[in-house]
Amino acid sequence: MIEAKLLIIDDEVEFASTLCQRLCLRGIETAEAHSGADGLVKIEEFKPDIVILDLKMPDMNGLDMLAEIKGRDRKVEVIMLTGHGSTASGIEAMEKGAFDYIMKPVDLGELLNKIQQADHKRSETQHDN
Repeated sequence: MIEAKLLIIDDEVEFASTLCQRLCLRGIETAEAHSGADGLVKIEEFKPDIVILDLKMPDMNGLDMLAEIKGRDRKVEVIMLTGHGSTASGIEAMEKGAFDYIMKPVDLGELLNKIQQADHKRSETQHDN
């Protein structure tokens, strides 16, 4: 069971909404934002434990957004979404503090697995403090 609150930040509205619905059906408290600016507002309001973040958005680079999220709360785990051929960007994101990255199109089973791993890491980190 995933206890974490999840925020999806992706400018592809239909993708983010569908993913949000599918995760909610699995009992995961989930919210969505469709731009970097909207995402920063939602982070303050919703206080997510895990963020699923698109690497490429029109208003903000995903790596800049990652730095902003980690600057606000380093305990928030971030899973980056990258397009085809962006493996180097996913690796760079992990070097900058992302938990992991997933290539689009997203396999729901793989994403759920990554969310569970991030939730486990987050809860271990909380117990260490």
